[in-house]
Amino acid sequence: MVILYYPKCSTCKKALKYLDDLHLEYEKRDIIIDHPTKEELIKWQSLNDKPLKSFFNVNGKKYRELMLKTKLPFMEDDEIYNLLASDGMLVKRPLLILDDKLLIGFKVKEWDQVFKNED
Repeated sequence: MVILYYPKCSTCKKALKYLDDLHLEYEKRDIIIDHPTKEELIKWQSLNDKPLKSFFNVNGKKYRELMLKTKLPFMEDDEIYNLLASDGMLVKRPLLILDDKLLIGFKVKEWDQVFKNED
């Protein structure tokens, strides 16, 4: 299990605490220093049941600066992967990569379904 996080992100801190409270082992990866590659994003998208655009940090400064809200609907997948791989600040965090599943962002109910088998 690998978690991509941003150390200054309060949501990421909550996600790390969640994992620690369950005594789960995981590898931490700073999303800014070691951002996802295009190949990783393509692989992870295959584990994801959400649209490709769900990888974007829509509340981020960079997302707004690039006016991606209006541009994304007209972009090809390859272009989107390249953009996401270019800057970790564009990627929604935390990203939790499991063997057969990907969790984007920290939503307790969603994480509980995975780790506590709650519906």
